Amino acid sequence: MDSQPPSVYTDSTLHRYLHMLSEYGDIVFGVIFGILAFYSHHTNHPYFSVLFAAVAIGSFSITVAEIAEILADRLEEPYASFVLTFSAVAVEIILLFMIVREAVTAPEALDTVKGGIISAVIVDMNVLLGLAVFIGGLSYKEQEHNEDTSSTYTTILLVASSALLVPSILTYTEDTHTLFEASYMIAVMLMLFYIAIFIFQTKTHAHFFKATAKSRLFRMKKKQHEEDDEDEDYLFDKMGSVTNFIIMFVFILIIGILAELFASDGINIAKEQGISTGLAGLIIAIIAVAPELLTAVKAAKDDEIQRVVNIAMGASTVSIMLTVPILMGLAYINGIRLTLDFNAFQVGALILTIILAWKTTDDGETNYFEGISHLMFFVGYAIIATLYH
Repeated sequence: MDSQPPSVYTDSTLHRYLHMLSEYGDIVFGVIFGILAFYSHHTNHPYFSVLFAAVAIGSFSITVAEIAEILADRLEEPYASFVLTFSAVAVEIILLFMIVREAVTAPEALDTVKGGIISAVIVDMNVLLGLAVFIGGLSYKEQEHNEDTSSTYTTILLVASSALLVPSILTYTEDTHTLFEASYMIAVMLMLFYIAIFIFQTKTHAHFFKATAKSRLFRMKKKQHEEDDEDEDYLFDKMGSVTNFIIMFVFILIIGILAELFASDGINIAKEQGISTGLAGLIIAIIAVAPELLTAVKAAKDDEIQRVVNIAMGASTVSIMLTVPILMGLAYINGIRLTLDFNAFQVGALILTIILAWKTTDDGETNYFEGISHLMFFVGYAIIATLYH
């Protein structure tokens, strides 16, 4: 009796391993580069330590984003987008807090933190939104979303960015204590404002943040997506929501440990190489936003532009409304005086970004040209952030 050639078994085994790598490669790379990062740190190779830590953080962040996406699919808007944005902003807060702690021995680290706060919004609103809208626009001539969503978010962000101007204006006074008090007053105001926004978004006006589904193609895509979900064999798809929440926070904890290493070695390298605080903050923002970016691009390709708008603008809102108060509180507990005196370039870029987002999304439709506009704005910002000292 003829037996099956060994090559058949080899091909089958290879295919199975390749499939597992494609499904869980982010976890594998996260573990490998995480170990390399700690090894490099303990053998005094800070450049490799920072590089490997950044890759490991990015890899584990992708895992967090994938689990968050599974949880989001089980929830309805706006709660679905909440899960996606909070998972990404949690990584951002951890990275920035670890850098805040470095301010005990390196006070200039606080400038990097401020740059990171502003850059997170710039990256969300220009890179994430811009790239997703551009890629979605290449597949579909126009993509429709609920215009109430963008209108509400841009109003919120304009108020928040204007609030950040208050401490910045007080930098021209000689009383540093007044600046410190004003910063905490603004932080409390932002937190209270966010509570009102949360109620507005989830209770009284939840319909403002849901897709209108006017497009027939959108409905067809959504139906197909739901049917495809039934055949998923991804491990986290088979787990319950509570289990996935626990696993997601475990990965966020691991990211926090790696972030401490990234911050300690990264600050020293930035000081040694004379890297501008704007560029350092931009690098941190890109690392934090990268997994969220992949989710947004995937949504745009599936003609789910509503989710893209919710993620980009929702994450930007949380980045200001929650990141700022939480970082201020953590800094205070650790005896560090963090103030919100952003420079003119940062506040100006933030306000211009919000105005651009308002103009490109206010009609409830997007196209690839509007995506390019956001990407070009980001290129200009990145150039200035690199050279601005």
